[in-house]
Amino acid sequence: MSGPFGLPLALLTDSYKASHAAVFPSALSATAYAEFRQPFNNDPSDHRMVFYGLQYIITTYVSRIWTDTDVDTAKAFFSTHNAGHSAFPFPETLFRKFVRENNGHFPIRIYAMREGSVVYPHTPVMQISARDEYAGLVTYLESVLLMMWYPSAVATLSRKAHTRIKERYSQSVDDSAMWTLESRMHDFGFRACTCVEQSMLGGAAHLLTFAGSDTMSAAYYVQHVLNGGRPVATSVPATEHSVMTAYQSERQAVMRVLDEYGKGVVACVLDSYDYARALRDVLPIVAERQVRDGGVFVIRPDSGDQVEAVLMGLQAADKVFGSTLNSKGYKVIRNASVIQGDGVTLDSLVRILDAVLNAGFSAECVGFGMGGGLLQKLDRDMMGMAVKLSSITYEDGQTRDIMKFPKQGSSKVSLPGKFSVHADATQNGAPVAYRASHAPSDPDLLQLVYDCGPVPGHTWDSFDAVRARLDDQWTRFPKIARAVSDDLLDYQKLIHDRQEQRVNDGSAFA
Repeated sequence: MSGPFGLPLALLTDSYKASHAAVFPSALSATAYAEFRQPFNNDPSDHRMVFYGLQYIITTYVSRIWTDTDVDTAKAFFSTHNAGHSAFPFPETLFRKFVRENNGHFPIRIYAMREGSVVYPHTPVMQISARDEYAGLVTYLESVLLMMWYPSAVATLSRKAHTRIKERYSQSVDDSAMWTLESRMHDFGFRACTCVEQSMLGGAAHLLTFAGSDTMSAAYYVQHVLNGGRPVATSVPATEHSVMTAYQSERQAVMRVLDEYGKGVVACVLDSYDYARALRDVLPIVAERQVRDGGVFVIRPDSGDQVEAVLMGLQAADKVFGSTLNSKGYKVIRNASVIQGDGVTLDSLVRILDAVLNAGFSAECVGFGMGGGLLQKLDRDMMGMAVKLSSITYEDGQTRDIMKFPKQGSSKVSLPGKFSVHADATQNGAPVAYRASHAPSDPDLLQLVYDCGPVPGHTWDSFDAVRARLDDQWTRFPKIARAVSDDLLDYQKLIHDRQEQRVNDGSAFA
């Protein structure tokens, strides 16, 4: 079989998708599109989101070559998949046709925004089309394509964290130390993931913004698969509670760690027994060694009140390591800092940083780690990613542009027609969707990434290039933008009014 994990490729969708081709209207073509319906966590003040992860889905799943064995194995599965373990309908004839006539490539065409693009609610981030007898398969791979909601959500979360940290950096950190910003949020999420693949995709999305990561699956994938061997992620030696408690005393544990790693950056968890006492009794010994050897000691609390634990660490470090006052009037501790990785969220990150600045310390004195909050505590509804049919051309040549407008769910209204997306100079280049037939003459931001098979000559951007695109666009684009052109909104209203009339007069149900 050609699919991953021993699965036939036909099963990389939801069950009901297999029943759709048989009941889809005969058509010359069909078009669907993908969008995020709402900003991350419905943030009213910042609608920017990151589109990321399509490369992995296209290369790992969509571009795989189907074989008759895939169809045979799927047929055996479907034979008992219906209610009562009876046969479930699936488009066997169509599958065998493209296996035979299209070298096993799934017969759809996909246009998409480039990886790392900053988008807004209702930006068409993908456009999918299928022709002739395959029109009914236009959304067959919707489910697997939608899985890019996950890396997009992680990438957006990390960027939002970066925005919050950068604001405090601008207030309290000298220009000469701004380079430390990309290490201020560390990925602790490997163990929080449900599988290695999730850690790799989510961890890569985080690395679009930050460089700190303990998720080596993602670090390797980014460096050696996406970036031509050029490294992005870094980490430092650090202890866990099992190391600290394996010694008779925390002092012994810390001294052994300093013997091995004291000349560089090393992090130690200090709350195995009594965090306050460890700061009082162990930290002064550490300071002697670190100042002598020139290393940096990172204090890690892992329990208690998040804000209080960070401030306790900073104040204790200031007392024994000392600090300097930077040009902005904030203390920078010598040879030491604190990292908070216990249950960090976007909200708690802000509370901690504001408390740190209010206590007179520079934001560079504290770093953060996120585990489950970064790679696990997300879902598709956080940005409302969806795929909807938007246009169909029937066998008689009549084209019907389609939109969904559930009376009881206005948040799920979709856009009608075929689209192109263009940079809007009046919004610093932010993307705006147009009707394809009424688009500006400048280049369409939706690029062909799959054309009933791999696109000849197409190459995916390096990870460095994707990082640079995200950094540029997130900095340049407004927090809230007009994402749909007036012409397309007017057209949406026209189609809505027509369809609403059919609903009201009953012809939509006849």
